[in-house]
Amino acid sequence: AAGMAAPTMQERKACWGARDEFWQCLDSHGDDAAKCEKLRRAFESRCPQQWVKHFDKRRDFLKYKKKLEAEGFHPPEAAGKS
Repeated sequence: AAGMAAPTMQERKACWGARDEFWQCLDSHGDDAAKCEKLRRAFESRCPQQWVKHFDKRRDFLKYKKKLEAEGFHPPEAAGKS
């Protein structure tokens, strides 16, 4: 499909760099996205849209996990996984 070419290494690095800057901004502003709007736009313009969606989900998941850990809830280990 058009526009679905795999990004080059350079493009990937640019995307990850933009994501990291955006996430750092969110971290230092208590997830106030309004304060990080410029970085958000850079992140969206440097990453394929599917990646942006994936990273947004990933961040939500990591935040959720951190919250569970902070509140001391540990789900039981999956049995039989070795």
